[in-house]
Amino acid sequence: MKAVIQRVKKTALSVGGELVSEIPFGLAVYLGVKVGDTEQCAKAMAKKVAALRIFEDENGKMNKSVKEVGGEILLISQFTLLGDCSHGNRPSFIEAERPEQANALYEYVAHLLRECGLTVKQGVFGADMKIEQYNDGPVTIIYEA
Repeated sequence: MKAVIQRVKKTALSVGGELVSEIPFGLAVYLGVKVGDTEQCAKAMAKKVAALRIFEDENGKMNKSVKEVGGEILLISQFTLLGDCSHGNRPSFIEAERPEQANALYEYVAHLLRECGLTVKQGVFGADMKIEQYNDGPVTIIYEA
């Protein structure tokens, strides 16, 4: 399981021209599920995202988590994170999990984050999503569980 975690200000996700999800500030988390990922991977991912201290404290140091600052999470499924372009110029996606299993683990990560007391908005699994994102910092972390 791989995630690109970005600290953001107002971020909105639309499908077919219709607004689906929006957060005022927090984290945009792009999540790719790899063949062989398990619920243990999902638990590790949710734990890391919830606890990641990438928000500034009163001294300007990145010391606070999204929960501590009252931020929200926009969780976006993105199988292209698992694209392998080491051979040629067209990425191979054979490492990406099949949609049924990937969606189940994506939904499980969302559930686990909500259990941590976080507000989690989601994209639409498998849809052609358009995302307006206002990065903060920018701060971008790549994490694999």
